[in-house]
Amino acid sequence: MKLASYRNGRRDGQLMLVSRDLSRAVAVPDIAVTLQQLLDDWQELIGPLTRMYEQLNAGQIPNCVPFDEDLCLSPLPRAYQWADGSAYVNHVELVRKARGAEMPESFWTDPLVYQGGSDCFIAPKADIPLGSEDWGIDFESEIAVVTDDVPMGISDVDAGAHIKLLMLVNDVSLRNLIPAELAKGFGFFQSKPSSSFSPVAVTPDELGECWQDTKVHLPLVTYLNGELFGQPNAGVDMTFNFAQLVAHVAKTRPIGAGAIIGSGTISNYDRSAGSSCLAEKRMLEVVAGGTAATPFMGFGDRVRIEMRDKQGESIFGAIDQQVVRYSQ
Repeated sequence: MKLASYRNGRRDGQLMLVSRDLSRAVAVPDIAVTLQQLLDDWQELIGPLTRMYEQLNAGQIPNCVPFDEDLCLSPLPRAYQWADGSAYVNHVELVRKARGAEMPESFWTDPLVYQGGSDCFIAPKADIPLGSEDWGIDFESEIAVVTDDVPMGISDVDAGAHIKLLMLVNDVSLRNLIPAELAKGFGFFQSKPSSSFSPVAVTPDELGECWQDTKVHLPLVTYLNGELFGQPNAGVDMTFNFAQLVAHVAKTRPIGAGAIIGSGTISNYDRSAGSSCLAEKRMLEVVAGGTAATPFMGFGDRVRIEMRDKQGESIFGAIDQQVVRYSQ
């Protein structure tokens, strides 16, 4: 199943059921008005919504409209929880190596997770407004899962059943603000502005055999200013799968329906696949030659993030955004 949230003048948008080929969409107010409402009552509502989805794909719904990514908010325009991990530990290892720091062994057995701001996500085709290029503007191409209610203390084995949806993420980072924040010992805040998510959220079954061991075994493709930047495979070198990330987040607290949990920057040891953020490319340059040559993003730069299936069809639609100067 594929789902989107259209702009309708309200904070949480209008839930839209989207066809598998991303060609058609239909509102489903008799089932749920918003995606959060659907997640709150998933077990009750998923049956009738699945039947309607089958009809939509069969061309049996007369009042559907052409699907328009430009009308999409992030699938959850705001969420009760946004926790982002760093599941690709080779990426963390590289960043630390570039600054001459050893990586603790615990990083390979205990996931890194931070709690991000979830009250205001940016739409997937909207500009990214920021106050200064001096902040070190970077994109991070990621995947995220959305859960239903998850009980505290759940095991890795059981956590996967609570993953209801997947999305793509642009986790915007302000690299030059990060060191001073982390030095305070209290984590990210100003260095992590609003994130963006793909136009469409999909149920795991839409990925077929590419959803194995709660990992997505497909390349995540990023373009910077129209040029291919990276296409690492999200199922390769993922130290912690999504079930493990969910269980980690729920170790000491229950997770409410509609919680979003991110993978962190997709990264492969095979560097020929490119990177999913500027920081990684810069670190590779430092390791190779002692100096980072690739600049961070400036106003007017554009990033596009997309994942295609084995037939070349877009699964989630595309995050396609330009960085602009913020103006009150």
